[in-house]
Amino acid sequence: MIAKIGKGSNMYGAILYNQQKVDNETGAVLLLNKIPDTVDGSYSVAYFNKCFEPYLSANIKTEKTVRHISLNPDPADKVSDEQFMEMAQEYMERMGYSNQPYIVFKHTDIDRTHIHIVSTCVGIDGKKIPDDYDHPRSMAICRDLEQKYNLQKATEQEQKQANKIFKPVNHKNGGTKSQIASVVRHLPKYYSFSTIGSYNTLLSLFNITVEEVKGERDGQPVNGLVYVALDENGNKASNPFKASLFGKDAGVRQLQKHFEQSKEKMKTNPARSVLKNTIELAIHTTNNETDFKKQLTEQGINTIVRKNESGRIYGMTFIDNGSRSVWNGSQLDRNLSANVFNDYWNNGNKPELKLQDNPVSKANEIDSVPTKDLFEFLSNEHSSNSDLGLLSLLPDAQGEDYEEEQFASQMKKKKKKGRRL
Repeated sequence: MIAKIGKGSNMYGAILYNQQKVDNETGAVLLLNKIPDTVDGSYSVAYFNKCFEPYLSANIKTEKTVRHISLNPDPADKVSDEQFMEMAQEYMERMGYSNQPYIVFKHTDIDRTHIHIVSTCVGIDGKKIPDDYDHPRSMAICRDLEQKYNLQKATEQEQKQANKIFKPVNHKNGGTKSQIASVVRHLPKYYSFSTIGSYNTLLSLFNITVEEVKGERDGQPVNGLVYVALDENGNKASNPFKASLFGKDAGVRQLQKHFEQSKEKMKTNPARSVLKNTIELAIHTTNNETDFKKQLTEQGINTIVRKNESGRIYGMTFIDNGSRSVWNGSQLDRNLSANVFNDYWNNGNKPELKLQDNPVSKANEIDSVPTKDLFEFLSNEHSSNSDLGLLSLLPDAQGEDYEEEQFASQMKKKKKKGRRL
């Protein structure tokens, strides 16, 4: 079993990430510790957040007050809800959190059924619970739980790889080809993306770009892809590598199949409406691009903003690492198009809020707080320290996305000389 411990400052974001799974029927609340039950047994993010407020308000020194822990058995392990609850209680007790409020969520959205635990490291007296040597203590508890519940044993190497499945390419370290291969050979197995542009945007998180090659070379027709490493500023930092060097999944034919499959999958993906509402909430709880990006990063969403030389925004792409899907803003909703963000951030015209009734839960209106109060609370919470999603530890994406073809074409006409992409 693998344990991951996230330390951050946004309690709302941690709860929202998990409650969205419940609302999408890919998660469930298994256990509450020192959190009162509701009359009808249903919960909202606002209700859970209020339960933590006495602990958070008592704190005056600790910056990263939120603990977001996941316990991940092997996919082959068959763990019952009762066993998950017992493991969560023992884990939290041995980590020193038995007297803290915490919520245990079960996630079933991937083949590895697992649990997430949201808590705080601040006691009701405002004092921080010691967290020295958290990770070695956590690993020791996991080894004991594996033996107690007859679970598959996770090796030390698996523990290290748990937090980083993919690594950004660093051309300065050498072995650029191998570094690119470790990403492009496997990325389509994890993420849905429907165009070469969205694929390129996803690759830019790992300091890679892909280019289409068409025409003739030595009298022979050429139609394929090449991959190039990027530096930290998004500039090319290596020679191009043919897609054939990285296997069929990196080639144009297989990617075309992946695009079509992703299009169909994304049409009915329930994450679309959740992501749309999350973005709209972020618009109305932040005042600028930097804070907007930070708030979404807390919830496992990378934001890529494309601008021309004068600073005009012409493209918005969102990478949702929870559902592992890549979306253009206009693909989610026309009210999330590049023009809307340009008009807001560059001209100061904030768009009208158009959320679906309640973006988190409709079941418990009695325990919800007024929208205005919720926005005021959210606007004070900006941190990028949560452990939410596969890419949450990566920097903001760099590089271009080529799917805004119409805009690019218009820009070319204004220039005397064309730009080679």
